[in-house]
Amino acid sequence: MREFMVEADGGSRGNPGPAGYGAVVFDAVTGEVLAEESAYLGVVTNNVAEYRGLLAGLRAAHALDPGARVHVRMDSKLAVEQMSGRWQIKHPDLKPLASEAARVFPAARVTYEWIPRERNKHADRLANEAMDAGTGKTAPAEAVAQADAVAQADAVAEAEVVAQTEPAPAAPAAPAAPAATTATAAVSGKAAADLRAASNVAKAGWSAPDLGPPTTFVLLRHGETPLTPQKRFSGSGGSDPSLSDVGREQARRAAAALARRGTIEAVVASPLARTRETAAAVAERLALPVAVEDGLRETDFGAWEGLTFGEARARHPDDLTAWLSSPEAEPTGGGESFAATAVRVAAARDRLVAAYAGRTVLLVTHVTPIKTLLRLALGAPPESVFRMELSAASLSVVAYYADGNASVRLFNETSHLR
Repeated sequence: MREFMVEADGGSRGNPGPAGYGAVVFDAVTGEVLAEESAYLGVVTNNVAEYRGLLAGLRAAHALDPGARVHVRMDSKLAVEQMSGRWQIKHPDLKPLASEAARVFPAARVTYEWIPRERNKHADRLANEAMDAGTGKTAPAEAVAQADAVAQADAVAEAEVVAQTEPAPAAPAAPAAPAATTATAAVSGKAAADLRAASNVAKAGWSAPDLGPPTTFVLLRHGETPLTPQKRFSGSGGSDPSLSDVGREQARRAAAALARRGTIEAVVASPLARTRETAAAVAERLALPVAVEDGLRETDFGAWEGLTFGEARARHPDDLTAWLSSPEAEPTGGGESFAATAVRVAAARDRLVAAYAGRTVLLVTHVTPIKTLLRLALGAPPESVFRMELSAASLSVVAYYADGNASVRLFNETSHLR
C-alpha cells in the first residue's frame, strides 16, 4: 500500500480577508513531491482557508492513489485536533468542510500531526503565492506576521471554548492518531492573552466584509437519450448515447428558458455526447462558446452500463446491495464508487469556482454530478443522492460565496418543458 504525506496550509490577510491555500503531496518513503495545489479563495476566514487547504491536499492524494495511507501535517492546531477527534467542531462554516475532508479517505487510513509553522514552509509559500496572485500584490512581511498572530489567536479562542464544554469528539473526524505520531503544542496563558490582544487590535473598527457577488452554477441535466425513458444505467463507461428526438426538443426548450433568464455568462459541459449536444443548443442561443470539464462526467457504472435496475439486481444482487449501502462500494466490473465521484466532482467545483469567480455559469452535466454538487452544498450525507429526483433537462442552482458558504437556490425545475 502506498503512503503519502500531505502538508497543507491556509491563510487570510484580515481574518476574514483575502485568503488562499496551499497543499503538497509527498511520497512518504522517498520524499518526492508528487503534487502541488493552491488557490485564491476570495474573502474568507483563516480557519476556512486551512480546511480548504486540507481538502485540496487530501483530494490530490486520492487522485494519485485512492487506496493509499495518508499522514497529514499542518500548523493549524485547530484543524489537527478537530480532525483527530479530540476537539469539537462548533463553528458552522467548518462543520461541512470537516465532514467533506473526513470522507475523502476511510478514517482508518488517515492520521494527523501538528507541526510548527517553520516546518510547513512549502505549503505556506503556496498559500501566500495564491493570495498574492488573487489580490495582485505581495503582502509586506509585517502584514503576514500580523495575520499569523490573529489566526493563532482565533485558534486559541476556539480551543478555550471547547475546553469549557463536555469533551466530545467531532462527529465527522477520523479516530485520534497514535500518540507517537501526533505532536502537541501548549500555549501559555500569557501567550494566549498576547495573541488575543493582537487580534483585538487587528479587528478594531471592522465591519462585516463585502463578499461581493457569489459564483452561481446553473445546473442543467442533459436531455433524454434512448436509454433515459427505459431507466437504464448510462454512465461514462457505456455506449455514450446521443440525444433522442425528445431530448433535442428538451434542449431547445431549456435554451429558450435560459435565454429569457438572461444571466448566463459562460457554458461548461461534461465531455460526453449527450451533455455536449445539450450545451451546444443552449450556447448557440446565447452566442457563447462551450468549455469542457472532464470532472463533470457521469459515474462509470461498470458492468451495469446499459442495464435496467432490475436486470442489474438479477445478475449482480450482492454487488448492487453493497452499492446501495455504501458510497465506497463500486459497481460490478470496476466501475466508479459514489465516493470517488464525489472527490472528482468536488475538485471540478473548486476549479470552476476559482475560474469563474463572481459569475453565473451554466454547467451541463448528469444526474450524479448534479446531485453531488447539491449534496455537498447542503452538507448532506452521501446516501442523500438516493433521495433526490432529477428529471431530464431539469434546472437546479447553487451559489458559492467568497466566505466558503454555499446556498441551494433551485432544484429540479422543469416548468420550461411544459
